[in-house]
Amino acid sequence: MSFAKLPAPPYYVVCFSSARTDGDNGYGDMAEAMEELARKQPGFLGVESARGADGFGITNAYWSDERSIRAWKRNVDHLAAQKQGRAEWYSHYEVRVARVERAYGSSKAEG
Repeated sequence: MSFAKLPAPPYYVVCFSSARTDGDNGYGDMAEAMEELARKQPGFLGVESARGADGFGITNAYWSDERSIRAWKRNVDHLAAQKQGRAEWYSHYEVRVARVERAYGSSKAEG
């Protein structure tokens, strides 16, 4: 479990919810490559991702502004991964973009 270290709001989040098809078919390698590439993009702030055994997953990618999100959406390598995702990896997906106005949390001290 890994939480993104984010600045104080406001910032943006792209919520990608998906249901996977059976088999990996190169998905794991592409997911790692896309996260690595996203981290290099201007405006990228962090990412959090989880996937259940049933294939349902959610990835939240955090961005400083909408311009950065649009630039990422148009990235050539990301476009190729999107196309492959629609063809091979996802039986269904939803994308939601939102501006984060408030953020807070809590954690128990370990030790």
